[in-house]
Amino acid sequence: MTGKRWLAFKLVSILLVVVSLASAFAVAETDEVKFWMLLGVTALAALAFLVLLYASQKNLHKFVTEMESQFNLTERDSLYKFPAPAIIIDSEGIIIWYNLAFAEQVYDGDAFGVDITKIIDIDLEKVMTNKNVTVDFRSSHFKISAVTTEKREMESELISSLTLLYLEDISDYINLENELNRIRPSIMLIAIDNFEETLSGEKDSERSHILIQIEKILETYLDEHNGIMRKTANDKFFAIIEDRYIEDMLADKFKVINDVRNIAVSGKTPVTLSIGVGMSSLDLEESETFAKQALEMAQGRGGDQVAVKRESGFEFFGGVSSGVEKHTKVKTRIVATALIDLINASSSVIIMGHRNGDMDSIGSGAGLCGAIRILDPDKYVRMAVNAEATMAEPIIQRLNYNLNDEEPVFISPEEALAQITDDTLLIIVDTHNKDILESSELYAAAKQIAVIDHHRQVVNYIDNAVIFHHEPYASSASEMTAEIIQYFPAIDKLQSYYADVMLAGIMLDTRDFVMRTGVRTFEAAAFLRKLGADMVAVKKMFANSIPCIKKRSKLIADTEIYNRCAIASDDSLESSIRTAAAQAADEMLEIEGVDASFVIYRTQQNSVSISARSFGAMNVQIIMEKLGGGGHQTMAAAQLTDISVSEAKAKLISAIDEHIANIS
Repeated sequence: MTGKRWLAFKLVSILLVVVSLASAFAVAETDEVKFWMLLGVTALAALAFLVLLYASQKNLHKFVTEMESQFNLTERDSLYKFPAPAIIIDSEGIIIWYNLAFAEQVYDGDAFGVDITKIIDIDLEKVMTNKNVTVDFRSSHFKISAVTTEKREMESELISSLTLLYLEDISDYINLENELNRIRPSIMLIAIDNFEETLSGEKDSERSHILIQIEKILETYLDEHNGIMRKTANDKFFAIIEDRYIEDMLADKFKVINDVRNIAVSGKTPVTLSIGVGMSSLDLEESETFAKQALEMAQGRGGDQVAVKRESGFEFFGGVSSGVEKHTKVKTRIVATALIDLINASSSVIIMGHRNGDMDSIGSGAGLCGAIRILDPDKYVRMAVNAEATMAEPIIQRLNYNLNDEEPVFISPEEALAQITDDTLLIIVDTHNKDILESSELYAAAKQIAVIDHHRQVVNYIDNAVIFHHEPYASSASEMTAEIIQYFPAIDKLQSYYADVMLAGIMLDTRDFVMRTGVRTFEAAAFLRKLGADMVAVKKMFANSIPCIKKRSKLIADTEIYNRCAIASDDSLESSIRTAAAQAADEMLEIEGVDASFVIYRTQQNSVSISARSFGAMNVQIIMEKLGGGGHQTMAAAQLTDISVSEAKAKLISAIDEHIANIS
C-alpha cells in the first residue's frame, strides 16, 4: 500500500486513538476508576497497534525486497538462458554482456570488450533507427531489434547509454521465401528470326523438316529443365518454366540458341532465335509482360539472342549473328504514310540526331529536312546541330554553300528550343538512346516525337515516340530515310545536294558498301543516284587534312594486339582526333589475325571515347555496352567520363576478357 491510500490509513488510525482518548476523558468526572481503566486499555491498544504497524511495514518491505531480488534474478537468468542470441553494447558498439545463445549460435570466443561490427557485419546506426534490419551470418539469417536505455544527470547531460540487441533467427522464413522464389513459374516467349526471309525459296518438305528440327531442339532443352512449351504460330512458341531452372539456363548461357543456329538451311543465313524471358515477377501476368518486353528488346538488338527481364533490368545472352535483312517494304510504306500525316498536322518540324553527329546522322536528318520542304514549302523545318562538335563538317558546308533554299537547314539546339511549340514535331534520326541525344532539353520539350534508327536497341530507349521506326538490319539511318522519302509526293524535285549527303551517310556506315550491305542498301543508293547524287562529290566529302592523316598513321603504328583485338590509344586533344580515330579503327581491321579494333582517345579534359570496329567475328556492340556505350555488331562506341586514357584501356581489356569468357 503506497501513496494516498497509505496516508489515509495512517490518519484513520490516529483518529481512532484520539477518539478512544476522548472517550476515556469523558468519563473521568463521573467515574475515576473507569477513566483509568479506559486510559490504560486505550494506551495498550495504541501501543500494540503501533508495534504491529511497524512490524507489518517492516515485513512488507522485506517481502518486497525479497520479491524484487527474486524478480531481478529471474530476469537475469531468463535473459541469459533465453534461446535467442542477445547482447548489450555501449555507445561505442563494444560488447559488455552477452547471453548463452549468443555464445552458442553466433560467437564461440570471448566476446567481452569486442566491437560487435568485428563479429557481425552490421550498420549500427541503421539498426538503431530501423526495426527491420536483417543480417546473414554463418548461413543463418537474423533480424535485429535494438532497445536503448540512457542515464542522464539532471535530465539533461547524458552520462551513459546501453543498448540491448536481440537477434531473432528467421532462417526458416528466409529459406522458405527463397524456395518459393526458386519454384515460381515464369514465362518464356520464343520467336524464329525472320522466318519467311530465312526459309524463302525452300521446298515445303524442307521447311517442315527445318521446323521439326527447331521444335525438337526446343522441346529437348525445355524437358531437360522441367518446362512446358506450346506452339502458338509457325515461328512462335510459348513456354512456362520455374525460376530455378531458368537459373540453370543462365549458367549454360542458353546454349539452345547455338544449337538452333547450327541447323543447315541450304547454305543460307542460319536459323536464329530471339527469346524473351520474364522472371522474378509477382505473378504470371507480370511475367508475361516482362517476357514481351524482353522479346521486343532481343529482336530490336538484331535477334539471335536471349533477353532476360527482371524488375532490376535486362540481361542479354548471345547476339553473335548479323540481323537478317527483310525483303518486304510494307512497314516502310506504312511508316512513310504515318509520318506524312504527322508532318501535315504539325506547325513546324525539328530534326535532331545524336551528339557529335557523323555523316549518317547529319546526312539522314538533312535529307529528310529537304524532303519535308518539298512536301510543304511553307512549313518551318530545321535540323538542330551543334556545329562545334560534329564530324560532318563537309556535309554542313556543302549544303550551306550550294543550296538555293531561302531558309537555312541547320540551326543550333538553343535556337531550335526557342522555336518549339506544342504543335512541333521532333524527328530523331540515327539514335534511339536518350543518353546521347544532341539536345536532351529539346527532347524533353517536344510533345510529338518520331524516331528513325538502325542501331541495335538499348535499354534506355525513347519510349514515348508516336512513330518508332527501328530496323537493326538496315545499314544506316540514311538508307532508312531514303526508303521513306520515296513515298513522299513530288520527291523527284529534291535537290541533288540532299541526295549527296544521304549517300555519304550510307557510304560511311557501310564502309563504301562493304559492311552490313543488303539488297535494300543498293536499292536506296540507286534511288539517290536517280535523284542526282554525285559519287565524286560524295567521295570528296571524305577527304582528310594532313594532320588527320598523320594522326591516323600514328594510331595505327602504335597499335597493340590483345586476344585478337587491335588496340590503339591517344591522350592528346587534337581537333582531328575523332575522324582519325574512326578511320584508324577501320584500317586496323586489315591487320592479320585481328577480329576487332578499338581506338581510345581523349575528347575533352575529363572525357574519353572509344571507337570499336569488327568484321562480325566479334560483337563489339556487346563489349561497348559493358562500358556504357552501344552501336552495332560491327561498329560501336562508348564515352567514359572522369577517367584517364590508361584507365579506360584497362576497362576495355576487362570487358574484352569478359566477353570472350561468356562466348567460350
